[in-house]
Amino acid sequence: MSEPTRPSRRLDTLGTKEVVEVRPGAYHDSVTLMRAGRRLAERPGVSAALTAMATTLNVDLLAEMGFTPPRGARPDDLLVAIRADDEAALEAARAAVDELLATRAAPRAFGAPPPARTTGSAARRIDATVALISVPGPYVFAEAMDALEAGLNPMIFSDNVPVEHELALKETAARRGLLVMGPDCGTAVIGGVGLGFANVVRPGRIGLVAASGTGAQQVMSLLDEAGAGISHVLGVGGRDLSAEISGRSALQALRALDADPATDLIVVVSKPPAPEVGDLIRAAARRLATPVRFGLLGEGGEDLTSVAEDALKTVGAPAPSWPSWTPAARAHAPRRGRIHGLFAGGTLCAEASIVAGSTPHEMTDLGDDRYTRGRAHPMIDPTLRLERLAAETASDANAVVLLDVVLGHGADPDPAAALVPLVRDALVPVVVSLCGTSGDPQGRDRQARALADAGAAVFASNAAATRHAVTLAEGS
Repeated sequence: MSEPTRPSRRLDTLGTKEVVEVRPGAYHDSVTLMRAGRRLAERPGVSAALTAMATTLNVDLLAEMGFTPPRGARPDDLLVAIRADDEAALEAARAAVDELLATRAAPRAFGAPPPARTTGSAARRIDATVALISVPGPYVFAEAMDALEAGLNPMIFSDNVPVEHELALKETAARRGLLVMGPDCGTAVIGGVGLGFANVVRPGRIGLVAASGTGAQQVMSLLDEAGAGISHVLGVGGRDLSAEISGRSALQALRALDADPATDLIVVVSKPPAPEVGDLIRAAARRLATPVRFGLLGEGGEDLTSVAEDALKTVGAPAPSWPSWTPAARAHAPRRGRIHGLFAGGTLCAEASIVAGSTPHEMTDLGDDRYTRGRAHPMIDPTLRLERLAAETASDANAVVLLDVVLGHGADPDPAAALVPLVRDALVPVVVSLCGTSGDPQGRDRQARALADAGAAVFASNAAATRHAVTLAEGS
């Protein structure tokens, strides 16, 4: 049964039809809503669609899309807005909304308690140690504090959390001997269980402390390829090593991995920290019984592949030849010019900028907040990047287009399917950095072969992909 709606606002504009509905109290998570909006927009005859909670951000986005925002909508109300070419397309799209948003929860057994309504009440029912929190940034503090008070370690997937909230949460966690992972923690692996965007990796004896989501994914994927494996990956959020936060979660994570008998080596993966924080973390690392290897992107010219290779050397494991896949016979004549990188992973984008150098090349992080406003991350919803890829591969301004494809749980189930037609029609060489493992649900090798058959050069190492793109852009 669909939720009751407040009166819809229907408009006829220049031959098009549109409607805006408000569904009171009909909560759905943001990823479900963004995927539903994308599916609606792909329907025949639909030119624009939005399904979102009526937060201030989404009401503003509705106006930017040319819809008239409804009056009196509250943040816990659901907005459904559709613009179509004609009445039939509009009504068909409206009819599809309930199916796209349908949840198929298992029936509750007779006498079973009702679902928990708070993090704390849920924690009291089960033997849990971690709470995964993914709500809009301004609302994170209450949920994460509830988790800490219940004795849970929060993993905060959300971004746009005020820095003062992050600091207060991490100070509370330190007093309680708990770890706050995040905010903006996209990846964690705890006891072999992946959370957020996590790759399927074999168990091993190397633990990661990561202030970088895709940086952690690159390192763990390379270690898995080498057979070394992972004990745990503890994400701490991209701001943790800043002067404001001063490494509070990194220090907690180092202590936790040092106490873990399954971890023989700790690797810290991050962009360079604030200088005073870097000194603090290094001093703490020297006091641990477990050796710590620092992989700070760009420090001393280091890249993530060399970080993985050094970790392997430390544990006495040889580094393999990292996989690459040669493009199909069709080749573009090399010419000197610019590389344009279109990245879903912020750290992979930063690494490519460091390896390639900034001039004349351009690297764009489409996972940055300014591009994800009102839409899912490009690892989930590739629509924006596909549009940019079509334009950049047809532009005379580029000699090479470089992009990352990040696999694992939570990511697009078949990214190659949408990329292959654009790669095949590209007027310039396409180079792909493929971050994933052979165990990932998308099938790394299958994805690689599909992209290479379409004409892309594919590399498991992001640094190697970037160096290959540089070679092509130099006309070789």
